[in-house]
Amino acid sequence: MKKKFKVTIRNKVTGKVYQEDVSSDEYILKEFEKKGLRLPFSCRNGCCTECAVKIISGKLEQRHAMGVSQALKDEGYALLCVGKALEDVEVETTYYDEVYELQFGQFFGQGSTRVAPPWEFEED
Repeated sequence: MKKKFKVTIRNKVTGKVYQEDVSSDEYILKEFEKKGLRLPFSCRNGCCTECAVKIISGKLEQRHAMGVSQALKDEGYALLCVGKALEDVEVETTYYDEVYELQFGQFFGQGSTRVAPPWEFEED
């Protein structure tokens, strides 16, 4: 059954607040775009972290959010491109690459890297 919920997005950088009633069966990103608000996104498939937010209150359904680990979901992070409101919800945008760093940052510089040999191309 389709319901409407109030979604509030707080922009962490500018301090601006955006609020819209959205359908429970539509992705939040898509619903805000229909109403003229351009939110950051890249893949629209829940794979990257461009549209990541931190949930302040309320609940989202985001089973297709592959770009956010379960541990980060448990900490309240979500992706608006594949997030649907389950109730009235308030979220705050994240800083550029905040979620990416939280999820993958501990792996950077940890591997044993070596200089790879130059590529050799065969000529016709």
